[in-house]
Amino acid sequence: MLMTLMIQLKRVYDKTDITDGLRILVDRLWPRGVRRSTGNIDLWLKEVAPTNELRKWYAHDPKKWKRFKERYKEELKDNQAFDKLIDIALVNDPITLLYSASDRRHNNAVVLSSALKIRISRLRARLQHW
Repeated sequence: MLMTLMIQLKRVYDKTDITDGLRILVDRLWPRGVRRSTGNIDLWLKEVAPTNELRKWYAHDPKKWKRFKERYKEELKDNQAFDKLIDIALVNDPITLLYSASDRRHNNAVVLSSALKIRISRLRARLQHW
């Protein structure tokens, strides 16, 4: 029987917790005010973040949220770092996706988490057919 994958989302500035599991920073830019030597980030997977072009276009404007989600999901289709994140999530449960945006509902980690859950559920469904 395949277990449910637990993916948590947290701002990189939030307090760490023992239940976080592997903590993965999914922003293209290193967060302001966070030391690179911090022990609170296990992995920085910046290549999975939206491209600079998309990030600058979006500029955290909630009016662009729907279009941002569509464009970011398109980018993830051919993103090798997204495939790497899938592999990581399959062997590390739970994982916590870290982001620096102040808006907790409209950021790349929200889209990434959703896309990750969908892709993994499809992979697991295929495995059950074997």
